[in-house]
Amino acid sequence: MDYRRLGTSDLEVSEISLGSWLTYSGGVSQEQAKACVEAAFEEGINFIDTANVYGRGAAEALLGEVLAGRDRSSYVLATKVYFPMSDTDKGLSAEQIHKQIDASLQRLQTDYVDLYQCHRFDRETPLEETMGALTEVVGEGKARYIGFSEWPVEEVERSLAIPGVQRWVSSQPQYSMLVRGPEAELIPLCEREGISQIVWSPLAQGVLAGRYHPGQAPPADSRAASESMGGFIGGLMTEPILEAVERLRDVAAAAGLTMAQLALAWVLRQRNVASAIVGASRPEQVRENASASGITLDEQTLAGIDAALGDVVYR
Repeated sequence: MDYRRLGTSDLEVSEISLGSWLTYSGGVSQEQAKACVEAAFEEGINFIDTANVYGRGAAEALLGEVLAGRDRSSYVLATKVYFPMSDTDKGLSAEQIHKQIDASLQRLQTDYVDLYQCHRFDRETPLEETMGALTEVVGEGKARYIGFSEWPVEEVERSLAIPGVQRWVSSQPQYSMLVRGPEAELIPLCEREGISQIVWSPLAQGVLAGRYHPGQAPPADSRAASESMGGFIGGLMTEPILEAVERLRDVAAAAGLTMAQLALAWVLRQRNVASAIVGASRPEQVRENASASGITLDEQTLAGIDAALGDVVYR
C-alpha cells in the first residue's frame, strides 16, 4: 500500500480507503463489517470514512464496536455532518456542529476524529458561523482537521477568504472515469490551496468493477439487486453506460488488470487525489481494491479508456 499526504495536514493516508456509506449502515452484518475492516488493516489501509447520517448513526456505532481495542494512532478516522439526523437536527449551524461532533464521538467510541467534514454546503447558515464552529471543534481537540464534500467552488473560495479560521485539508467529491466534473474547477482550486481530494464512488457503485452487463439483470448478490443498498445506482445502470463499460474489459485485459484495479488506478493517476474511498461487503473485495495502490497507467491505456467510454462521461 502506498500513502499520500492529506493536503497541508500531517496525515498520511492510504491510497485506498474504506468507506461505510451503504454497507455499514445496515447493508451488511457486523460480522461481515468486522471481517472487511480486519482485511483492510491487513492490506495496509489506514483510512476509514463514515458519516453521522449513514444509517442515522448506525455506521458510526458499528465502526465504534469494530475499532474498539485497536491502537487509535494506527488509523485515520473521518466522519461528516450536515444531513438530517432528526426533524430538527440538520445543517451546519454552530449549535448543530457542536452537538453532532459530540454524538459522533460517542458512537465511534473515541475522543477525536482525524477529519471532520461538512457533508454538503448549508445555504441556511452564515458561512462565517459554520467556519467559526469548525475552528472551535479543532481547538477543543475533537477533530484534528476539517474538510468539505460536494461544496460549490464559489463557496469554497468564499470560505478560504475568511480570516482567522481553520483551513480545509480535504475535499470529497464524486469522481471516477464516468464522473469527471471535479477536473474543471474544483481540482485546480484545491491544488492551488493545498487541499487534497478524497474521492467517493470511484468504482461508480460497482459499475466500473464490471459487475453488470448490458441486457442482463444484476447478479442477485450485487448492490444493484439489494433493497438496502441499490437505491442510488439507477442512473449508472443505463444501457449506453453499461455498453461503454463493457468495452473497458479489453482495455483492462491488455493492461493486465482487473476492472476494479483499472478504475481505481485511473483516479489515483491524479496527484491531487490522496485516497479513493471504496465500499466492501466481503474481505476479498477489500483485497482486490487495495491491490490497485501503486499501479501506474500508461498513455496507451489512458487513451483506450477514453475511447471506450466515449460520450457517456459526465464532465
